[in-house]
Amino acid sequence: MNTVVSQPREPRAAPTPPPRFESASSRRAFTLIELLVVIAVIAILASLLLPALSKGKARAQTIDCIDHLRQLQLCWHMYAQDNENTLVPNNFVYYVTMGSTNPPFLGANGSSWCRSVAKLDPNPINDQSSMLFEYNRNPAIYHCASDTSTVTDQPALLRNRSFNMSNSINCTNDNYFKKETEIKSSSTLFVFIDTDADAILDASFGINPIGSYFQNSWLDIPADRHNTRGANLTFADGHVETIKWKERKIERFPGSIVTSPDDLEDLRRLQQCIKGAGGN
Repeated sequence: MNTVVSQPREPRAAPTPPPRFESASSRRAFTLIELLVVIAVIAILASLLLPALSKGKARAQTIDCIDHLRQLQLCWHMYAQDNENTLVPNNFVYYVTMGSTNPPFLGANGSSWCRSVAKLDPNPINDQSSMLFEYNRNPAIYHCASDTSTVTDQPALLRNRSFNMSNSINCTNDNYFKKETEIKSSSTLFVFIDTDADAILDASFGINPIGSYFQNSWLDIPADRHNTRGANLTFADGHVETIKWKERKIERFPGSIVTSPDDLEDLRRLQQCIKGAGGN
């Protein structure tokens, strides 16, 4: 018999267990409370961001409006330079019955910087409707970006004009300047003004002067669509201002009396920016 010497054996590795796969039913899902918390957080973030976005949009529209008015004011000045300092006419005027809700009616139908009837005219401003068009052939400068009012019976069509010109500017129905050189204080005389969408019709903006019988009544109504209750105005020296009114100017009609001391203060402020006041 032969003796067999056994060799030491290497230890065998334990077999690797197969990977475990969790069933769909065993995975953890959001609870209803957790889902409601996520929704609440999203709602809070939205409430914080949306007002900021809205204010940003309103600010951009105000800047756009100011830019349009500045371009119109430049056209106004260029017209005077080309016409021996004679200011562009402003004689397309609807008359108002003071203290009455009767609709305005056409009174003066002469030459004018713009002959568009804002509420009714479906056509863009052009060289037939504006004496200033040749100086800037972009009809958009006659319109404020914040003005969403539409042409009567055409709800999809924005109006072609949002601005009026002061009756102090070459309007023969009022106390007016005919030449630019007659203006003594150009920084206090307003020229173009952002006009209320409900009241706008013709292209002139009348202000009853202090001392007149209707000194406490609005002849035309300024807009208040900027910075909560403000309007943009140009002045004869070329600058543009945003005036914030003390009281809203909504639901008014041309020829209406002031509604409060704050409203009267707003009117007095604008009365200082016409011929016969503010150094003019």
